[in-house]
Amino acid sequence: MTTLFDLADTPAAPVAAGRAPKVIGLDVAMGITGIAGEGWTDYVKAKGSSQHSRFEQQLVGIADHIRNADFVVIEGPAFSKNNQGADALSAMRWMVRHDLWKRRIPYVVVNPDIRLIYAVGTAAPKDPDTGLRLKGEPLKAVVRQAVADTYGITTEGHAKYDEADAYVLLCMGLHWLGRPLAVVPDTHRRALDSVRWPARAEVIAR
Repeated sequence: MTTLFDLADTPAAPVAAGRAPKVIGLDVAMGITGIAGEGWTDYVKAKGSSQHSRFEQQLVGIADHIRNADFVVIEGPAFSKNNQGADALSAMRWMVRHDLWKRRIPYVVVNPDIRLIYAVGTAAPKDPDTGLRLKGEPLKAVVRQAVADTYGITTEGHAKYDEADAYVLLCMGLHWLGRPLAVVPDTHRRALDSVRWPARAEVIAR
């Protein structure tokens, strides 16, 4: 979890007053990127025939959503994964981060396990019937349901899981800034303490 801006292990701020900063959550991917702002979700789908055309479609689509942002929360890599597209996805994430850097927009990268803890209280949720650790689509469905139950945002369609993940990231960013969108228990809130947030003044000053 890193940022190109000044790093500081800072707790969530007290409830803030004044203008609400525009925070965007991004679940970046080569195929479908989930995007979220307060009260809404969207996605960018790349359909290009080449890797370069997919990069370009993603970067242009993401830029449309982040160009006026005050702060962006990006999902980072799951280091335990070893998949064939990891190199391209890593490049995609870095291009997004570089674009934010050029725009002087503060950002932070959040590990998927930390996002899970904020969403459901644990990085290893289990099936209540079998006691086995959830994986794949059932795990994604649990996060999507948590977003619906906690924030009243029900994501639909083929990007529903990507959008739900992005909404959790958005909520983490707003909570850290002292503007939580819902009351979350300490089992969830503790996730904020594991993120290397930028200097809060970088965000508030925008």
